This record gives sequence, structure tokens and C-alpha cells, in this order.
Amino acid sequence: MASLFFFQRIIRCVVNLLMSCKDAEKQPIKVLITGAAGQIGYALVPMIARGVMLGPDQPVILHMLDIPPAAEALSGVKMELIDAAFPLLKGVVATTNVVEACTGVNIAVMVGGFPRKEGMERKDVMSKNVSIYKEQASALEKHAAANCKVLVVANPANTNALILKEFAPSIPAKNVTCLTRLDHNRALGQISERLNMQVSDVKNVIIWGNHSSTQYPDVNHATVTTQAGEKSVRELIANDTWLNGEFITIVQQRGAAIIKARKLSSALSAASAACDHICDWVLGTPKGTWVSMGVYSDGSYGIPAGLIYSFPVTCEKGEWSIVQGLKIDEFSRAKMDATANELIEEKSLAYSCLS
Repeated sequence: MASLFFFQRIIRCVVNLLMSCKDAEKQPIKVLITGAAGQIGYALVPMIARGVMLGPDQPVILHMLDIPPAAEALSGVKMELIDAAFPLLKGVVATTNVVEACTGVNIAVMVGGFPRKEGMERKDVMSKNVSIYKEQASALEKHAAANCKVLVVANPANTNALILKEFAPSIPAKNVTCLTRLDHNRALGQISERLNMQVSDVKNVIIWGNHSSTQYPDVNHATVTTQAGEKSVRELIANDTWLNGEFITIVQQRGAAIIKARKLSSALSAASAACDHICDWVLGTPKGTWVSMGVYSDGSYGIPAGLIYSFPVTCEKGEWSIVQGLKIDEFSRAKMDATANELIEEKSLAYSCLS
């Protein structure tokens, strides 16, 4: 009788253990991708579904939004996601309805936007994007999950993010960011190529400012892990003329160079950078490492508060913090102010489109 009782206790323990393991399975995170039928969206959705963005054990439900003329292409993307049989993918919503797309989402990756076309003035492009981001901000404001994190990819990314923030006031300012990680990764790549070293050994470059040709790729605090220990990038490259000139231009103009080579804009690298941005934001940056994110300025480093500006940040427990106390030389100060001034002009232009 005692042995039967003991056996029953073992069975109960096993059942309880199995039940607790089931309960411990992570709940799916709902991720919105706008412009999902486009090139970046097409590259991005399988990365998310495979766990590149949120980790190899995090289930996801994808909400894909695009404009009505792209509805058929969007349905094709959904078919392919189903056919790929991603174990982490627990559902797909493919829609042209912004409310349906935004409902309940935890993370929003805003890839869709109006591109500049031949003969268009800056104000024409800005006016189109202000309209798009005002509508999408309203939908996120009313229908997204609490504490939704937003990443704006579509250009002009910094100012599109600012407009979205203005029209979604219940979303915390710290939850609205824009993508400058692509520029950050490009800078890392150029340094690793120049030194003929692994890109994983290079860290702490900075992209200051706007995701445009005025951005400032800064290597003054960047380091490389070598067999002899950690060395500064400036020390190893030993060519300030290149670092203060051609290197900056290469990073600033990399997107244009890719368009010239591919006859299409960056897609794979942009999608990968978006995954890097969200992954570090949600899961945290490695100790001693910072990344570049376009975030709401609090006045750090003399940058006017109220701009979405790219800073070096560290991330922990789903929150980013601007790295403080970095020494800024005169050369850097001038570059940082120039890109801030462009953002002030963009902000003014965007607000004029609202009136």
C-alpha cells in the first residue's frame, strides 16, 4: 500500500512538472510590419519568424500591413510564410486595414512610407509622409498593446518618428525610435574591412544625428579586440585623414552606392539592422558595448530637446539609456551640430505640412 502511495506521488510530480513546463512556454509577441510586401518587408518577415529579432525561443504573430494596390503581393508573402513552416510563427495577419494591423501589437516596425520620386520637392515628400504617419500613429495610439515599442525605418526616418510620436501621445516618448543601426553596422563593416579583421571584434562606433547624408559616423571612442588586447580604432588605423574624410563619406553615401550597384535600395542590410535594433532594445546590449539608435533627445550633448536624434545608447530590461560623459572634440561638435540643424529644418517643414 505504501509503495502504491509513493508511486502515485511520483506520477503527480511528473504531471505537475509537465504542466509547469507548459505554463512556462512564452506567450507570442505580436509584431507589426508596415510596407510588408516591399523589399525590406520581404527580407524582414522571415528573419522575425526565425527568431533573429526576439530570440530562438520567442513565438511571434506577424501583423503585415500594406496599401491596397499591394494586397495581392502581400497575400503571396503570407503564403510563403506558411510554406516555410517556421516553428516560432504562431499566426499571420495580412491586411490593408490599418486598425486591424495595429490591434494588440507589442512591437511596430514602420517600414512603409512614401519615397521621393523624380521631380518632387522635399516638402511634397514630407507632406505625403506626414499624412501616412499621422494616420498610423492614431491607429497605434488607439489599438496597440500597452507599452508598444515602435521602430521607424521609412525615410525621413527621424522626422517620421517625430510625427508618429506627436500623434500617439499615450505611447511613451522613449518607446518611439528610428533606425540608425544600419549606418552603425555600415561603419563597423568599413572599419573591419580596413583592418582586415572580424567585424565582431569592432565595437562602439557612434552614429550621431540624422539618418541622412549629414549623419556623423564617429570612431573616436571605438575599439578593436586584438591578440594584444583592446586597441582604439584611431591607433590601429593610424590615418586621421581617412577617418575624418573618406570613411565618413563612405558611410554617409553607402545607401546611394548600393542603389547604383543593385539598381534597388538596401533591403537585406536594412532588415538585418532592424532586427539588431529591436533585439538589443528588448534583450539588452552586451556589457561594455553601445549601439546607435535614433531616440527622443533630452538635451544630452547639447542637442536640442524634442528632436529624434541618433545617440550612442545601452539597453537593459527593455529600456535604452544615452551613454553619457563622452569627450567631444571640436571636429565632432561641428558635425553633430550640422546634422542637428538639418533635423530642426525637417521638423519645421513637417509641422508646416500639418497646418
